Amino acid sequence: MPRYAAPRGTLDVLPEDQPYWRHVMARGHFIAQLYGFRQITVPIFESTHLFVRGVGEGTDIVDKQMYSFQDKGGEYIALRPEFTAGVVRAYIQHGMHTLPKPVKLYAVGPIFRYERPQAGRYRQHTQFNIEAFGEQDPLLDAEVMEVARHLYADLGFGSLSFQINSTGCPRCRPQYVSLLVDHYCQHLAGICDDCRRRLQHNPLRVLDCKSERCQPVIARAPHIAGYLCDECATHFEMLQHYLRVLGRSFTVDHRLVRGLDYYTKTVFEVWAQDIGAQASVCGGGRYDGLIELLGGPPTPGIGFGSGIERIILAMKSQGLRVPEPPRPRVLITSLGREAKMVAVKLLADLRAENVAAVIAFGDRSLRSQMREASKHKVQYVIILGEDELGQSAAAVRDMYAGDQRTVPMTDLIAWLKENLPA
Repeated sequence: MPRYAAPRGTLDVLPEDQPYWRHVMARGHFIAQLYGFRQITVPIFESTHLFVRGVGEGTDIVDKQMYSFQDKGGEYIALRPEFTAGVVRAYIQHGMHTLPKPVKLYAVGPIFRYERPQAGRYRQHTQFNIEAFGEQDPLLDAEVMEVARHLYADLGFGSLSFQINSTGCPRCRPQYVSLLVDHYCQHLAGICDDCRRRLQHNPLRVLDCKSERCQPVIARAPHIAGYLCDECATHFEMLQHYLRVLGRSFTVDHRLVRGLDYYTKTVFEVWAQDIGAQASVCGGGRYDGLIELLGGPPTPGIGFGSGIERIILAMKSQGLRVPEPPRPRVLITSLGREAKMVAVKLLADLRAENVAAVIAFGDRSLRSQMREASKHKVQYVIILGEDELGQSAAAVRDMYAGDQRTVPMTDLIAWLKENLPA
């Protein structure tokens, strides 16, 4: 028989890791709602063209990483490689432009990218995603960034800061892109093959290249800050002003462009210095032309995405603890058929009263059944045998205190609820 394993680049979330997932998800939901965001759920797959159009040809996501296929009806479908395009599609399709602005939405779920698996980065991973539509005010940029910072601070991350940049807009970006391409054309022999390809399709992405051979060319490249139009420059200045008002640490990084075509004006990353070299924990930006590009009315937007797996990996590396999940507090043991019937009914009654309880299965000796108490780390073991049934009572052993007492069956549930810690 073949020995099956999870597909490469996927992750089984085992029971011992579930407390981290529950905690991170719960805090994400709480903080999003604290800032007035409402949850939306969109399909895992969409038309391939939606992502080609929205994310952009020439991006690594579309060209290299997207899981795209033709379904049985002949339509080209893609597993979502990011959330924003799907949320924008839903915004347009359901007429959400008529809602009070800004329309603030968040989503949680799996996304899929065929890329080289590495620590915290999987081909299927779960993303927490924030989107806000309909408002140009840079104060909204600051608020979206605050949601990300608040989430990481709430989870226990320290030394948080922002990396920010402006990528301009369709009015001022072309002049800068032209200068950037001219700069790179003078150094074609010194750049990697990916950057040569990006110059044709997505020139800004050359600034994000990690290849060592490209670093000297990037270092001498012009900065977009000197070519922003008045509107973009004012927007970026006001964002920095709001961050100072909030007392947030930030650095202007002229190389920060992010990996998607639809970004305009603000792009940002949240950095947590305590987690080592991979300091960036999430990122996003403004995409003022995306809704119009996908067939909706001209509408500004801004958002970010954060991978849950990467959050949890970083939490573990820093020793950040999460609340322990509820566990059984009571174990019921029984000796003999009649006692087992009473134990089954008692188990159901305890659970109906929201007392977490388990039963020792099988027909084993009392000693063997008692071993279950240590395994489950329960406080009380209820012992039901012939003597106890004759007295209409149960023996209750306190595993923490090491003592034992007899409690009438009619009082047992009330006694347990009174003596179990809240």
